[in-house]
Amino acid sequence: MEKYSVLMTVYTKDNPEYFALALDSMIRQTYPADEIVIVKDGPVTEELQKVIDDRLRDGAPIVQVQLPENKGLGLALNEGIKVIKNDLIARMDSDDYSLPERCEMQVRAFEKIPKLDIIGCPVLEFSGTIDNIVGERKVPLTNREIYAFAKKRDPFNHPTVMYRKKAVMKAGCYSDYRKNQDTDLWIKMLSNHVYCRNLAKPVFRFRFDEGTYQKRKSWINTKILIEIRYKAWRSGFNSFFEFLTVAAVQLGMYILPVGFQKFVYQKILRR
Repeated sequence: MEKYSVLMTVYTKDNPEYFALALDSMIRQTYPADEIVIVKDGPVTEELQKVIDDRLRDGAPIVQVQLPENKGLGLALNEGIKVIKNDLIARMDSDDYSLPERCEMQVRAFEKIPKLDIIGCPVLEFSGTIDNIVGERKVPLTNREIYAFAKKRDPFNHPTVMYRKKAVMKAGCYSDYRKNQDTDLWIKMLSNHVYCRNLAKPVFRFRFDEGTYQKRKSWINTKILIEIRYKAWRSGFNSFFEFLTVAAVQLGMYILPVGFQKFVYQKILRR
């Protein structure tokens, strides 16, 4: 099967225990990567560095990229993409968990569909321990469904994706947004007519707690997402009505109480 690289970032405020769980889940894949690129987005704590050093001593194929200061997720990922040697790249966040078969299933999909450029999967959300499932985030499965879904919502769960480096670079990689970098990337890649899939099986666990709602209820998050969707409309990616719908929903989520946001996520967006 084709070789692949793992791409992760870590920064000083990350939880070392969560980071260790996430990193180990990628090291222990049934079809392991021959390269795990970890971009340190600015100086990290001794505890976070120890997680990396311990795995290096055990023989993990980790490549460290040290940034002198915190640049934000998108620009940090771009620095990792620059040094990655393989065309297939598996994304992973520093506080989530990939099931052991995740990457093997994704690589086999690329093997089965040579024109494939990106593949993700649904996620089960957990709180505390990975077996404490509190929700599910579904995604469209086929190329046609993904393109239709992307007009209003993200068709991929960012940390679950495996994509081709050349397709990401052709789209211009990640833009310099502090939030929603993935939304912008999906729109740019889909505008380039990439071929897409999502696995039907949720081979990923996404860490979710009450604080997640509050993090999303911020003006900067709302403003950037509306800006990205406005730019998408101006480029012809979606209709003006679709842009207005997204903008109205995002403004509503920002203005209304966290309890309403929780209701929308659990009863509508997670259906």
